[in-house]
Amino acid sequence: MAIYGYCRVSTVEQNEDRQLAAMHDLKIPTDQIYTDKVSGKDFERSAYKALMLKLRQGDLLYIKSIDRLGRNYDEIQSQWRALTKEHGVDIVVIDMPLLDTRLNKDLIGTFIADLVLQILSFVAHSERESIRKRQAEGIEAAKVRGVRFGRPKIKTPDDFGKIVKHWECRRITLEKALEQTGLKQTTFYNRLKEYRNGIKILE
Repeated sequence: MAIYGYCRVSTVEQNEDRQLAAMHDLKIPTDQIYTDKVSGKDFERSAYKALMLKLRQGDLLYIKSIDRLGRNYDEIQSQWRALTKEHGVDIVVIDMPLLDTRLNKDLIGTFIADLVLQILSFVAHSERESIRKRQAEGIEAAKVRGVRFGRPKIKTPDDFGKIVKHWECRRITLEKALEQTGLKQTTFYNRLKEYRNGIKILE
């Protein structure tokens, strides 16, 4: 039986130290701890995939909390089934001692573990949805206050119209127009389209 640990944080800015500390407290060898830093959008977990290839029936996997397995209720349930039923792996959720598949492998014990798993998966999913809703509400409120998100719009020079006229009359080349406006080619054409459509572009 081999013992593994799996850690996951949602972004590269987040720190996995708390999860790793829990794994080291359990004396799990460093080379058997797999860590992913992935966004909630893509969820392309290379370390988790590598771990799945390593796991064999009878192995033991530690995770800090149930939401490390997935982003939502269905994903957590799916990964739990894949690990325990398809791979025959035991799982211990450090933050929830009831979720230890080594214990009470009889019918009642399995039923209790599955019930706890479903409840915790639902709670994790609901919490994530709640956070997402609060973030959306916060962004909307900020927009109402005039806060702008994304990259700032590149300022167009005051003499943009004059430069465009010289370029259209072939008095200057496109390269020279780009140099004088300080714009990249794609941005230049976007501003040119706005200019020709009579949209105010100088702000």
